[in-house]
Amino acid sequence: MLYVLGELSDRFILFNLFRYQSFRTIGALLTALLFVFLFGPAIIATLKVKQGKGQPIREDGPASHLLTKKGTPTMGGLMILSGLVVSTLLWANLSNVYVLVVMAVTLGFGAIGFWDDYLKVTKQSHMGFSGRQRLAFEFVIAGLAVVVMVWASRSSHPMALAFPFFKDFFLELGWAFVVFGAFVVVSFGNAVNLTDGLDGLAIVPVMIAAATFAAIAYLTGRVDYSAYLNINHVAGAGELAVVLGAVVGAGLGFLWFNAPPAAIFMGDTGSLALGGLLGSVAVAIKHEIVLAIVGGLFVLEAASVVIQVASFKMTGKRVFRMAPIHHHFEQLGWKEAQVVIRFWIVAVVLALIGLSTLKLR
Repeated sequence: MLYVLGELSDRFILFNLFRYQSFRTIGALLTALLFVFLFGPAIIATLKVKQGKGQPIREDGPASHLLTKKGTPTMGGLMILSGLVVSTLLWANLSNVYVLVVMAVTLGFGAIGFWDDYLKVTKQSHMGFSGRQRLAFEFVIAGLAVVVMVWASRSSHPMALAFPFFKDFFLELGWAFVVFGAFVVVSFGNAVNLTDGLDGLAIVPVMIAAATFAAIAYLTGRVDYSAYLNINHVAGAGELAVVLGAVVGAGLGFLWFNAPPAAIFMGDTGSLALGGLLGSVAVAIKHEIVLAIVGGLFVLEAASVVIQVASFKMTGKRVFRMAPIHHHFEQLGWKEAQVVIRFWIVAVVLALIGLSTLKLR
């Protein structure tokens, strides 16, 4: 909406600022932050009334959670998505196909997560709806999004997998790239969902990854910077920095209420949406492998669940004391705050490694 003011810069020189993605990214961040700060308490109060006893706590989880987290409302992702949508509508170029596709994935995954949370809090199903149904809906949304991005791409390698640390090395996948891209989006959405088990554990690494990919998207969308760094140029992808700035702002606002002891949980509404957003951005800017590095914490969380389930089915033994892996460290005696802050540190280190791939080629 405000983006169009840049077209009036010949009449009002100050409006020239709205033509710059960097300025609008900062504006999107501050707008989303302010929105969540202002409307967060009202949203929390409403969810408390509607949900009654709040999110069900796993009986097979850490015993301490039954005492400290019982009664806390969930669906806090509504706060994040509200701030994200309002900020994006205000500051992003809404004619940009990547903005539209990424927001479609985010809201689609958010709707799936919302329905899952709704079934849980209304006790219609303690586990939400079936995993197969969820995955089917997610793959349909992700697959359609990847097809649109491939169709609209002006990249020189729209159906190829780019490898970090190598100049001009692409693995051409053909239409198999649609399946691969959909897998990236779906798997990352569920990886963030699995990570959201402790107060503040998921939202800070999401913000770190979003800030990192905002920088990468901006550089990828610039012809001069992408040529200098020898990364694949994707025309128009720089506008995603504005959306990612809004994610950081909304995440900061949410963290104010989600910091220990949490007044609200993100729920599947937020975690699936944010994970899907990051996955779709990575596919759009051809940095899927870099996402696995920057979001390595989420990959580790998901891998711990896969390993635990596979090991138990094949051998009857568990590799971890409890999965996802953050619960394993709780069982080892780490306090919740220790687990959360140390995992944040890991997320920062991985983000720095991911950024280094831009230059080490």
